[in-house]
Amino acid sequence: MKKEQNRHSFSGSLGFVLAAAGSAVGLGNIWRFPYLAAKDGGGLYLLIYLILALTFGFALLTTEIAIGRKTKQSPLTAYGKLKEKWGFLGILACLVPVIIMPYYCVIGGWVVKYFAAYLTGEGKSAAADGYFTNYIASVEQPLIFMILFLLVVSFIIFRGVNRGIESFSKVLMPLLLLMVVGIAVFSITIQYTDESGVTRTGLEGLWIYVIPNLKGLTVKGFFTVLLDAMGQLFFSLSVAMGIMIAYGSYVRDDANLMRSINQIEIFDTAVAFLAGVMIIPAVYTFMGREGMEASGPSLMFVSLPKVFDSMGRIGNLIGGLFFAMVLFAALTSAVSVMEAVVSSLMDQFHMSRVKATVLETAIALAGGVFVCLGYNKLYFDLVLPNGAHAQILDIMDYISNNCLMPLVAIGTCILVGWIILPKTVIEEVEKTGCRFRRKHLYIVMIRYIAPTLLVILLLKSIGLLKAI
Repeated sequence: MKKEQNRHSFSGSLGFVLAAAGSAVGLGNIWRFPYLAAKDGGGLYLLIYLILALTFGFALLTTEIAIGRKTKQSPLTAYGKLKEKWGFLGILACLVPVIIMPYYCVIGGWVVKYFAAYLTGEGKSAAADGYFTNYIASVEQPLIFMILFLLVVSFIIFRGVNRGIESFSKVLMPLLLLMVVGIAVFSITIQYTDESGVTRTGLEGLWIYVIPNLKGLTVKGFFTVLLDAMGQLFFSLSVAMGIMIAYGSYVRDDANLMRSINQIEIFDTAVAFLAGVMIIPAVYTFMGREGMEASGPSLMFVSLPKVFDSMGRIGNLIGGLFFAMVLFAALTSAVSVMEAVVSSLMDQFHMSRVKATVLETAIALAGGVFVCLGYNKLYFDLVLPNGAHAQILDIMDYISNNCLMPLVAIGTCILVGWIILPKTVIEEVEKTGCRFRRKHLYIVMIRYIAPTLLVILLLKSIGLLKAI
């Protein structure tokens, strides 16, 4: 009990909301959300995503934060404290950030490399054909930038909850939001005339993004959009990877949990939407509809540098601001991923924060080196059960995101919905006297709808459901 009483906590609701929102606003919002929106009918995807965020995402987010605050434990130990025989779920939940951290640092290193290129006025080189593939195929540079990114994250975690995570989030998140809004406004005001004389504007790209495209929509197509949006919510809200349990354990007992959860939902959904406003109009203006088909690394590190290069003199400035914003987003997310592991080591093995941080840094460094070498000396091509071609990074991403995260979420729904019952979470949310306005919706979601959707998502993710 003494250990729990001495547990660090966020100084207030603002610190918690900014830290949790920082975790939620990561690379998934920036390189995956816009692509899915463009692919899945623009406004139709946005509408479905918003509905899911307010129902499905809300249920999972509320559950994990409430579990964290109730148990005052990290993901590795929290589930076992709720129900002893369910401790295995904590192991799975902790495995997710352990697997994610190494390859997230590698991608973070890529971002640092591109930010440095634009900062030194070398943005034009970054837009050249083969720049990205030649870079990741090299050995030394990706390792150096990965280590640099990892050390910054480790330093923030080493400083603790208040002086590290909270102080860092209070500075970076407002800057991140300002940059996202600024680039989004710029993106919808640009226009470009291509070599054939066709003029496209950012405003046209915005309409493509927000207006629902129902042309040729089938029942199968609708379910594809639904599952795409639901899968994106895992990335966007940082659920099913132990992060929100860890952050929830640092929330004070007198904090209004419902208000904080609502603010995190609003912040994350707004930034995800603005990420689309930043990217889709710009890509459409300079590359047409064909350019909007890129996603993931190819969107951020290949297509967008070409867009910035097409902007002329201002392109280097906009590219620099963009990659600074991406770097901020990557750092805030990586901090939360590492904290989920470090807090678990501290709670399970009673380590000091310094020892736990050093150990997780060593694990992430070893894994990161392995991932970097997967693009050169250890390169191979493997076909995953879902049909995608993969090497080391893709395999780690597949195991964590496609397999473990849905399993953790399904297990959490069963535990809360049917074993300890929803009243456990509801009582935790309402213990400060705040009203749980979506109480009945929460019960239906956590017991019936969420686990059903999650099973479908898992079956599709691992290639066992081909019909949808």
